[in-house]
Amino acid sequence: MNSQGWDRDPMIDDVEARAYTIPTDEPEADGTISWDSTTMVLVRVRSGSTIGTGWTYGAAECAAVVADTLTPLLRGRGALDIGGRFDDMVKAVRNSGRQGAIGYAISAVDIALWDLKARLLDLPLHRLLGAVRDTVPIYGSGGFTTYSEHQLADQLDGWVHEQGIPRAKIKIGESWGTNPARDLDRLRQARTVIGDDVELYADANGGYTRKQAIRVARAAEELDLLWLEEPVSSDDLDGLREVRDAVDPDVTAGEYGFDLTYFRRMCQTGAVDCLQVDASRCGGITEWMRAAAVAAAHGLEISGHCGPHLHVHVAVATPNLRHLEWFHDHVRIERRFFDGTLDPTGGVLRPDPGAAGNGLVLRESDAEPFRVA
Repeated sequence: MNSQGWDRDPMIDDVEARAYTIPTDEPEADGTISWDSTTMVLVRVRSGSTIGTGWTYGAAECAAVVADTLTPLLRGRGALDIGGRFDDMVKAVRNSGRQGAIGYAISAVDIALWDLKARLLDLPLHRLLGAVRDTVPIYGSGGFTTYSEHQLADQLDGWVHEQGIPRAKIKIGESWGTNPARDLDRLRQARTVIGDDVELYADANGGYTRKQAIRVARAAEELDLLWLEEPVSSDDLDGLREVRDAVDPDVTAGEYGFDLTYFRRMCQTGAVDCLQVDASRCGGITEWMRAAAVAAAHGLEISGHCGPHLHVHVAVATPNLRHLEWFHDHVRIERRFFDGTLDPTGGVLRPDPGAAGNGLVLRESDAEPFRVA
């Protein structure tokens, strides 16, 4: 019997994946796409009576990848050896490719495995990972291009003046950059609503050409824009570097990274001032930590993309973290589906030091009406 009272190390007994599609509260769009619903694929990994939960935001087909491809690699294997389980999953999908739905599925499983391990050891996940801070700075994120002036003002006012979040981001690059005049009007409105002391961010979602992005950033100089996300496509590393060299705001990208090679290339080319990483896409908590090390080796901070409650514990344990995105859509879903969600008041998240794992409990009865797979 070991120090935990186990006769043997715990094994993975079962893996379950479900998909839920949740309508948005209003029609939403950014610079390059529009949507009216968001799909969460939720994974639960069981060892005995202990369950770990992870999730991603992607196509419902991710659930089938978990069930058909990943579960046979996991069932009956050690629950504590997450590195081994991650390695097994990545090697098994070589011929299928790790990008897209397969990468999302691996990410959700990895996040669930970390939650399971922390619960088996009766530790908060951030303590298991090794916390370097008590809280995580956040920024309010939404400001969709479909919003009216009134809707945008209400959202910004809620983050900044009601919740005390000192950073706010809106979407620009409307309709593939075809309406820069409205983009600038919305940035001016945002600055007026939030005041001079709050950091203003913008995300073009790759909607501009290189020179167009530079022109918009220069036209916004008086607004003290500090963060310009994906001014051009994140695949255009030379373009990101060109924009970065020409404008004052920090140029950022990286949310579509699925492996370390992607992040290495982005860092090596000098494409960004801050590397964005999304644990629900890149390979979960395991690959997030390695991506953070790649960024640190290039003198860069990282910022967590979306899914605040799946990121907060690893963010607490990341030395070169800048902040985490408090994204409107995902906040709505996580608050609706889980007990134990966190309060953003004051612009920081503080994980519960007394709750094992990620500190969340799924409200199955609230989630079930939205289940699609």
